[in-house]
Amino acid sequence: MPTLDRHDDVYVLDLGDTENRLHPDMLTALNKLLDEIEADIRNAPRPVALVTTASGRHYSLGLDLDWLAGHPQEQLTYVISVHDLFARILTLPMVTVAAMPGHVFAGGAMLSLAHDLRIMRADRGFWCLPEADINLPFTPGMSALIQARLTPQTAHEAMVTARRYGGLEAAELRIIDQALPADEVLPTAISLAASLASKASPALGTIKNRLYPEVLQALRSPQL
Repeated sequence: MPTLDRHDDVYVLDLGDTENRLHPDMLTALNKLLDEIEADIRNAPRPVALVTTASGRHYSLGLDLDWLAGHPQEQLTYVISVHDLFARILTLPMVTVAAMPGHVFAGGAMLSLAHDLRIMRADRGFWCLPEADINLPFTPGMSALIQARLTPQTAHEAMVTARRYGGLEAAELRIIDQALPADEVLPTAISLAASLASKASPALGTIKNRLYPEVLQALRSPQL
């Protein structure tokens, strides 16, 4: 389960040390921690930013397909909850940074795209949208998010060919903002987030909502 820590003005949300798939229990836990952050800043407005990271070899491998296979009647409800998380991260009224220590696949890659900034380990791990390889189409909301956050050429390649991008390749194509040695990923993300913590405000949330209206409409539409 995810955990929440704080480094001065920066909240650090650790997704865990496993594959960090978006199981319903994980989604519930993440939303509770985000509730905690937002309640804290509502009670005492102040500079704040968010870093999400992970403790193991994976940032997140995305949707929990095993759980989904065992609960086909809950497919739509589950996908809506995943969409809601993407939309929530995309519009948080603070700067968000994904600090990725390893593999970032499928829904985990989309989760990273919902952040304002992304930092990844340079020497190990891949960023990948493998849906074409596993015969699983993107929902309209997922497609909209990916296309809004990547260049058209990169979005096309990533979605159609399921290419695996190492950190350096991902940085060259602006999928991520920086590729760094493993021991620099989290400290750099925290430092970067701290430098932007003063941006936190309801106005920033409004800016993000108005920046991505089509994406948010697609994510909030119950289509598969």
